[in-house]
Amino acid sequence: MSSTNGQVIRCKAAVAWEAGKPLVIEEVEVAPPQKMEVRIKILFTSLCHTDVYFWEAKGQYPVFPRILGHEAGGVVESVGEGVTDLQPGDHVLPVFTGECKECAHCKSEESNMCDLLRINTDRGVMLHDQKSRFSINGKPIFHFVGTSTFSEYTVVHVGCLAKINPLAPLDKVCVLSCGISTGLGATLNVAKPKKGSSVAVFGLGAVGLAAAEGARIAGASRIIGVDLNANRFELAKKFGVTEFVNPKDYKKPVQEVIAELTNGGVDRSVECTGHIDAMISAFECVHDGWGVAVLVGVPHKDAVFKTSPLNVLNERTLKGTFFGNYKPRSDIPSVVEKYMNKELELEKFITHEVPFSEINKAFDLMLKGEGLRCIIRMDA
Repeated sequence: MSSTNGQVIRCKAAVAWEAGKPLVIEEVEVAPPQKMEVRIKILFTSLCHTDVYFWEAKGQYPVFPRILGHEAGGVVESVGEGVTDLQPGDHVLPVFTGECKECAHCKSEESNMCDLLRINTDRGVMLHDQKSRFSINGKPIFHFVGTSTFSEYTVVHVGCLAKINPLAPLDKVCVLSCGISTGLGATLNVAKPKKGSSVAVFGLGAVGLAAAEGARIAGASRIIGVDLNANRFELAKKFGVTEFVNPKDYKKPVQEVIAELTNGGVDRSVECTGHIDAMISAFECVHDGWGVAVLVGVPHKDAVFKTSPLNVLNERTLKGTFFGNYKPRSDIPSVVEKYMNKELELEKFITHEVPFSEINKAFDLMLKGEGLRCIIRMDA
């Protein structure tokens, strides 16, 4: 790989030229990594709903042309000035948020919200010089959340790369760089259910099922899946869900239904939809005295959370989480080891696979609500 060190690399990338239009496979130039940056060869990437959201660009500032993608696995091709803990050949997972290891958040055992490298969806350039490393015929193509994995090569800040076990299959563990870790960590790191406890999971998409998987690993005896789509219930059994509640089947609020099913409320709940009503239900369905609710889904910016203060005074706890409270560099390698030790099952999250040339098929599948994760093979 060293023959390309310091050189511009020409390779294929899927470029989003404008909102909602199919991605176009183009030849792009990828500049060498600058200070504290790493250039990696992406081997497998996967489509997450966040990619689709910013591709549609309906509710936020549009940044185009852009190379999307943020769930992936790859190999280090070269490193820039100041990079000491990675070298060519290392296997890495790029992550949409980072860990500089120097700010107050990184030094705190309680936070993973790095001041320097926290997710920024509007920024389409690298931090070092405010320029893009991608171009076509000299014209810049913007980055996406610091990762831009829909390219055969990409440049990422070293703080946004988790160095992982080289024996881990990248076509499986690549899904750990966003959604699966978010749901898993929300349960294991934040909700922390005890063995034999009850857990309600709101929203049974990939993140919600990862939260259920966390409850299964923790040894919860009852895992209640809550979703408006009854078609998701059968699949959810594979992730440890023991019973299902569809709010559409009841005339009363779903939190009352769950309280009746569980003799006063569940021990823990994890909300993975981002809908404000589900967030309120997730909080109000936990048991007084010890119940903990964890919010994972991202709500509309104008949404307001309303509940009686008595629900808090009666010793219910409401928590939020970002990326499952995992620090990307420090913690994600150990999540990969959970998979390698067969404690965590990833295969069941992967429902489709397409070659890079057919990346738009992955978008079609997600828009139709089919499957969980679609792996995109860069060499095909």
